[in-house]
Amino acid sequence: MLSEQAVPVVRATLPAVGGALDKITERFYARLFAAHPELLRDLFNRGNQANGEQRKALAGSIAAFAVALLDNPDSRPDAMLSRIAHKHASLGVSSEQYKTVHEHLFAAIVEVLGDAVTPEVAQAWDEVYWLMANALIAVEARLYQEAGVTEGQVWRSMEIAERREETADTVSFVLRPADGSPTVPFRPGQYVSVRVALPDGARQIRQYSLSAAPGRPQWRITVKRVDGDPAGEVSSWLHAHAAAGDTVEVSVPFGDLVLPEGESPLLLASAGIGSTPMLAMLDHLVTTGSTRPVVVAHADRSPAAHAHAEELRRLVAALPQGTLHLWYEEPGESGARPGRADVTLVDLPAGTTAYLCGPLPFLRAVRGDLLGRGTAAADIHYEVFGPDLWLGAEG
Repeated sequence: MLSEQAVPVVRATLPAVGGALDKITERFYARLFAAHPELLRDLFNRGNQANGEQRKALAGSIAAFAVALLDNPDSRPDAMLSRIAHKHASLGVSSEQYKTVHEHLFAAIVEVLGDAVTPEVAQAWDEVYWLMANALIAVEARLYQEAGVTEGQVWRSMEIAERREETADTVSFVLRPADGSPTVPFRPGQYVSVRVALPDGARQIRQYSLSAAPGRPQWRITVKRVDGDPAGEVSSWLHAHAAAGDTVEVSVPFGDLVLPEGESPLLLASAGIGSTPMLAMLDHLVTTGSTRPVVVAHADRSPAAHAHAEELRRLVAALPQGTLHLWYEEPGESGARPGRADVTLVDLPAGTTAYLCGPLPFLRAVRGDLLGRGTAAADIHYEVFGPDLWLGAEG
C-alpha cells in the first residue's frame, strides 16, 4: 500500500497526472525507443504503437492502479495485474526492463509537467510505479516458474504440421515441437506468442489462442488476417508465407481466461476470432466427459466468415447440457438470429460464470447485459485481443 506521506500527494495530483497521461506516455515511448530501438523492433507491437492503442493502455493501467491504491488501500487490483503479467510473460519480459521503463517514464513525467513535479510529487508517484512494477515482477516470476522456464526464456521452436484454410481470411496451424519433445501442458483458454522475422529485419510478436484442448501431442492456433500495415504484419506474414514443414518461434502458454474446475454452469460468449479460446474450453469439456450446463453464444459476420463453425456445432452437440446460440449480421439461410449478440434472449442457469472474448464493443455490450440481468461482476471474465483499453472494468 502507499505510505501515509504519499497518499495525500497522489490524491491531490491524480487529476493533473491523469489528465496528462496521454502526453506523458507519448513522450515516454519516444524516449524509450530513441534509447532502445531494439524494443520497438523486436518486442513492442508496432501496429499498436502506430495507432496509439498501446499508449492508451499504458495510461489506463497507471491511472487504474493509482485509483485502486487510493480507493482500496488494503487490496490490489489483481485481475488487472494478472492480465498484464500474463501478457508480459508471453513476451519474455524481464525484471530488469522495469528499471528501463522507470527511467524513461519519469523523465517523460518531468518533461510534460515541469515544475509541478516537486520532490514530494516525484517520490509519491515513484511509490505508485514500484508498487505496480514489483507486483507484476512477482506475478511474472511465479508464471515463469510454473511454466518451467527461467525469466524471459519462453521461446521454443515449433514445426507447422498442418495448415488449413478455415475461411477467406482465417487459417489454422497445427504445431508440434521441432525437437520431437512432448508439448507442454496448458489450461483451456490460454494463448501463445508467435515471433516471426519480417523482411525489414524486425522480429515482431503476436498472441494467438490455442484453439484445441490440451493433452494432445500437437497444438493448434487459428490466425485471422488483419488488414493494414503495420497492424496486421504478423498475421499477414503467416497467411502469406507459413506452410507445413516450416518452423516458427512460439512461447510457452500463458493467459488467465481459463476454464474453471467444477460443475457450475458456464456461459461462453464470443464474437469473430474470439471463439478460439472457447473452442479449446469446449473441446476439453467434451474430451473429459463433462456434464455441466454450458451455454455458448457466438456472433459473426456471416456463416462463411465463421471459422470452425461446424466444429463449434459438433462440440456443443456432444455436451449433454450444451446449448448453442448464433447471431450473424448476414445470416442467410443458416437459421441463426440476425444482427449482433443479445444475451438477454438466452436462458442462463442460476450461478452461471461467464467467459467473454471478442472485440471491445462486444465485450462492453455483453457484460452490460449480463450485469443488467443480475449476473455478479465477479462472475464475468473476459479476454480482449490486443492492448487492454478496458482496465478496471472487470469486477
